[in-house]
This record gives sequence, structure tokens and C-alpha cells, in this order.
Amino acid sequence: MSIETVRDAATIEEVATAAGVSRSTVSRVVNGSTAVSPEALESVQRAIAALNYVPNRAARSLASRQTHAIALVVPEDTTRFFGDPFFAAVVSGIHSRLSSSNYVMNLFIASDDPGDKTTSYVRSGAVDGAIIVSHHTSDLFIDRIASAVPVVYGGRPVREREQDYYVDVDNVRGAHDATTYLIESGYKKIATITGSLTMPAGVDRLQGYRDALAKHDLDEIAIEPGGFTAEGGANAMRRMLASGARPDALFCASDLMAQGAMGVLAAAGLRVPDDIAIVGFDDSPVALAVSPQLTTMRQPSFAQGERMANVLLDRLAGKHPRHVTILETELVLRSSV
Repeated sequence: MSIETVRDAATIEEVATAAGVSRSTVSRVVNGSTAVSPEALESVQRAIAALNYVPNRAARSLASRQTHAIALVVPEDTTRFFGDPFFAAVVSGIHSRLSSSNYVMNLFIASDDPGDKTTSYVRSGAVDGAIIVSHHTSDLFIDRIASAVPVVYGGRPVREREQDYYVDVDNVRGAHDATTYLIESGYKKIATITGSLTMPAGVDRLQGYRDALAKHDLDEIAIEPGGFTAEGGANAMRRMLASGARPDALFCASDLMAQGAMGVLAAAGLRVPDDIAIVGFDDSPVALAVSPQLTTMRQPSFAQGERMANVLLDRLAGKHPRHVTILETELVLRSSV
């Protein structure tokens, strides 16, 4: 007799409700998957025992079927996604790793939607796991995704938990080293244009800048937010000049912001590096496109994409990869200092 013919038998949905988790989380527990947090596992097991739930064999077979698809979720607008070389490098790295697997990638640019459509799709069972890149403190919907499928984050999560998996670069160290290079090159009045401070990368790069100045007993000349965009960098530079701040060097938390700042400096008749030296962060194609070419802190974005995909594939295969992978940065010297 199948479970559907028993009127009072508990359903998987009832187990999920009692445990406070998604249906797919219950399915993973029932099917012996290791891609479940210890807390969720305990909650589901308690609910199964309390409700005397017995899985239907046919439903269990269906629930365990893999889609061999993963979601790449990017909570940004399309202008930033297609305009920032960082994303192209990360996607290329993910694709490179997936090309040797049986998995395909579905891309979700979740800016115009509070995550509802993306979350519903992911939780419907259409993908086996997700990679989430460029998330902000306001992106609460990513927690609903993480409760439904195995997730790997690109960068430290905004609300880091012990069970999270992520691949990041050492942003604090990279910004510290970039600022230290300016100090050791003889500059004393060093300003910064920060990335978005709703993102861990923006916060960490600001911290690295501040740590370097404090270590050398130097004052913070000016700090302006630039939002990781060229337009944001240009606006930040205009505000800096209008405030009367006259730094002799500038650390920009991304190459795009450095590009925007350099355009404003040129329009104001200020020369790089004669009047102000600049160091960026990324070593994207932008660093070679500006004049003079940009000294910058290289982050291995392609490798980050590969590592994120590899960690997720390992999780889906029932393996136990490291929760945290930190990649190193490298200063690339050119003509802007």
C-alpha cells in the first residue's frame, strides 16, 4: 500500500513545516545527503520521529533525482554585472570548471526582484545547488536559498555562519599592501575611494587601508564611497576635490573606480602620477586601458570562479571540502605611481 492511500499518514510537507525547513532539506535528509547543516539534520530527524513519517519509495526516488544544474545568483543590476570585468572573469572560471563535469549553469541577476522569483525557482528543485556572488547586507533572500540547496558564496558572506562555504581573496591584506606601497614610495597624504560598504569586500578593503596608515602613524586625508563603479569613482573624486582635500596619493578599492577618478583628475588639470599617484584593485583589463596604466592589486578572479564551482561540486558529490578558501593577491606595478 502506498503512503498516499493512508489518510492520516504524515507528508513530507508536514515534516518540513514541523522542522522549520524546506521540503528539499527534508528530502536530502531522507536520502542520506551530507549537504545539510547539523542543526537542520537534528530538526528534521526530530520531526520525522514525532510525526512517525515513512517515506514513499516512489516519491523518494523522484526526490533524489539530480537536475545536474546549478544556479549562479548575482544580486546586482545588469549595468554593473555586464560593465564590471570582475564578473566576466568569475563566470569564465565557473564555466571552465563545470565544462569538465555533467553540470550546467543557470544565471540569475536578481536586482529588480527582491529575490522572490529567484528563490522560488531554486527552491522548486530545478537546480541542485547555487553559487552566490556580490551579495549585500540587504539581500536577505539569499538565506532562503541557502536553506533549500547547498550554497557556495563568492566572498565572505555578510552574515557569516560556521556552516557556510565561501571562496574569497584576502581583501584586508591586499588593501594594506597597496596602501603600504604608496607609503613606502614616499607619499604621506593618502586618500581612498571605497567600494560599497554594504559588502564585505568594501568593508575589508577600507580596513586594510586604515591598518596601513595606522601602522605608519599617518592621518586619513579623505575617504569617499564609490560603489565599485566608474561613475561612483568619478563622483567620489569630485567630492574629494570640492572638499579641499589635496591628497598626494589615492588608493581605489577597484580599477573601475580608479578609472572614473582619473578622468575627473585629468579634467581638473591634475596629472597622474606627477600630482597624485593612484593604486587600484583587481588587475582587470581596465588597468591596461587607462593612461597612464594603473598600478593595481591583482585578485585571481578566474581562479576564484573555478574554486567556487569545485567546492560546490564536491559538496554535491557528498565530499567534505574546506569551508573557507582564501586566495592571495599580488601587487602589479605600472605607471600610475
